[in-house]
Order: sequence, then structure tokens, then C-alpha cells
Amino acid sequence: MEIALYKLNSIIVTAIVCVIAFGVPLFLTVWNIKNFIRPKRVKLPAWLTVFIGAVLYFLLYGPVFDTTGDWYEAVFPQQLHNSISSEYAWTVILPVVLGFAGLLTLISVKAEKLPPLLSAICIAAVAVMNVVQTVFAFQIMGRVHDIGLMLYVYHFNIFVLSISAVKDHLAQQTELLANPNENEQNRSWLRRKIKKISQYNILIFACLFLFIAVLEIIFILSGQGADAAIKAFTDTADWTFSKQIPPPPKEYKGHYLCTVAAGGHKKVVKPLRLGTRHGATIIVNRQLCIANAFEDYIQEKLPRFHKVIRGAYDKYGYPVSKHITTPRRADAVYILMKPLEWAFLIFLYLFDTKPEQRISRQYRYQGENNGGAR
Repeated sequence: MEIALYKLNSIIVTAIVCVIAFGVPLFLTVWNIKNFIRPKRVKLPAWLTVFIGAVLYFLLYGPVFDTTGDWYEAVFPQQLHNSISSEYAWTVILPVVLGFAGLLTLISVKAEKLPPLLSAICIAAVAVMNVVQTVFAFQIMGRVHDIGLMLYVYHFNIFVLSISAVKDHLAQQTELLANPNENEQNRSWLRRKIKKISQYNILIFACLFLFIAVLEIIFILSGQGADAAIKAFTDTADWTFSKQIPPPPKEYKGHYLCTVAAGGHKKVVKPLRLGTRHGATIIVNRQLCIANAFEDYIQEKLPRFHKVIRGAYDKYGYPVSKHITTPRRADAVYILMKPLEWAFLIFLYLFDTKPEQRISRQYRYQGENNGGAR
């Protein structure tokens, strides 16, 4: 009886989670699309989408990606680094918050009750916010799978709401500017000056550049730099626009060539990219790839001889790696290994018909040979 109740409770909880995770977003999406088509739109779905959607987005984002720490921090193999640099995160958050404020203002306030300059600033804020959310959608694209695709439902809905709000507001402003009544002319000096539709469009573009300029000034004055918003995406690891190479994962036990590639100074060991070894992410340089390509060739052509080499390497390689505890030691090992690297390279060019292809495919992610030299 207790087992049956436990199973029933599990089914009920699973059903509730599915309704919240899938049912609510899909229901709001259909509602927003229908609302977009209607000539007169309802405000309620927009407000529900912005706030409920944001809560569901962050509740889903954490379990899907399991992010922790900036690019320079070591994380466990199954974890990812932050998709936005914490140092520059507010340069992304600020435009998004202002954009959502502008979006809700356009949705909730009619054009006749909103000064033209303020409405143009709201439209500019919405435009910048959509650029940021689009860039972020591309930032996480390579890591989104299965249930994570639900994150894009929120991005899509915000884009639909933005188009709808801006379109409605422009239509209302067009009507007001084309047919202003006497009371509005007397009340609004600015509205009298903006009589033509084209002038209002120019005002929107002017506010867009003004909005961006003000953000840039804020970033510079705060010490973040003019390119702070770009660095927020590039000063990361593991993501689409990432430019940084992270340290080895926690609990990672590699042999000395892996340790050298990960632990030496970049100008010396010259890391190329990230790779995978037995399911763990590692840093790869050319020396490591050449050594692995050499072993790959030996394993393919001389499997018995390969076992001897592999056994010796496994026996002595890992103990050596435990002493490579500083970048200078890693640099020294890299330099000492140079003659052997050149010997491996000469061997490959003498006996392998496509040496560079063999070198370049080492430690790739798509299931190729990753069990060679470490």
C-alpha cells in the first residue's frame, strides 16, 4: 500500500512539474501568438509572460547547464563556467532591465498618455534589449539540448511581445501625429514640433544612439571600458563567444603533457583549443597533439610495440605530472620535450600519408581516438 502511494505521489509530482515546465510556457506562447494576430491586444498575457516566464527560465537554466565560477576557476568535469563574466555581468543586466521596463511601459501605457521623447526612449531600450537577448541565445546555443530547448521559448515570446508592442505604439503615434487635436497641441510643445511621421522615426533612431551612448559612458566611467558588454560574453569559457581557456577541471588527473598544456604560460606552451580525454575537458596544444598522433600511428601499425610504450608512459607519466605544480615548471617541461616533439613530427611526415589530418583530429569531441599520449 505504501509503495503504491509512493508511486502515485511520484506520478502526481512528475505531472505537476511537466505542466509547469512545458504546459505553462506553451500555453503562454499560443496566447501571445493569438494576441499578436488580434487587432486589439490584451495586456495580461504579456505581463504573465515577462514575469512567469523569467522565473521558469532561471529555474530551468540552473539544472540544464549547472554553471559555477568564471573562466579562470576550476570546476568539476560535468560543470560549466558562467555563460556571462561576473565582472561584466551588470553591463548585460542593465540594458535588459531597462529594456523590459520599456517593453512593459509600451504595453501598458497608450501613446496619447506618453510623451513622444519618452516613448522613443522606450522603443530604443526594447531594441537594445532584444539585441542582448539574441546574443545570449547564440551564446548558449552549443550547449542547449533536449529540455534546454524550452529556454528558447522564452526568447521567442519576448521577441514577439517586443514586435507587437513597438508596432502598436508606432501605429498610435502615427495616428496622433497625423491628426493632433487642439488640446494636445496646447499641452505638448514637443508634439507640435514633431508633426510628421518621418520626424518621429528620426527621433527613435536618435534616441537609440543616445541610449547606447549613455550606456557606453556609464560603462567607461565605472571602469568597465567601452567594450564591457562584449567582454561579458567573450571573457568566458565553454560557450559560443568564449575566448578564454579555463584551467583543468577539478579531480582531473592527467599525465604530464596534458598538465603542461594546461598549466604553462600561454606565450610558451601555446594552447590551441579545448579537447576531450575520457569524457573530461582538457586544454590542448600542438605538442600534445603531435605526441598523441605519434602514439595513434604506432597503435594502428604496431599494436604490440604500442602496449610497451603505453605501459611505460602510464607508469612514469602521471608521477611526473604531480611535480608540475607551477607555470614555470610546465614551461620547462614543454621546452625539454621539444626535441622529442620534433622527432615525433619528423616520424609522422616520413611514414604517415596525411600527418596534419592525424594531428588535428586528436582530442576532438566527436568520438575520435582520445586514448593516446597524455
